[in-house]
Amino acid sequence: MIVQYGDACLSLQQVYEWTRKFMNGISSVTDSPEPGQAHPVVTPEGIAAVETIVKENRRVTLNEIE
Repeated sequence: MIVQYGDACLSLQQVYEWTRKFMNGISSVTDSPEPGQAHPVVTPEGIAAVETIVKENRRVTLNEIE
C-alpha cells in the first residue's frame, strides 16, 4: 500500500486503532467535537452583518470583524 499511496497511507498503528474503534461500535471516521472547542454558529443575520462590513470597507481584516 505504501508504494501505491505513499505518505497518504495509514500507519499500521492507525489501522489497529480504527479496527478497535469499529469493533467497539464507533461507526464514524470524522472527528468528534472536543470539550471546550468552539462551534461556529452561522445565521442569516450574521452573514448580512459581515457582508455590510465588507461592502463598506473591502480591506477590513478578520480581527476587525470579530
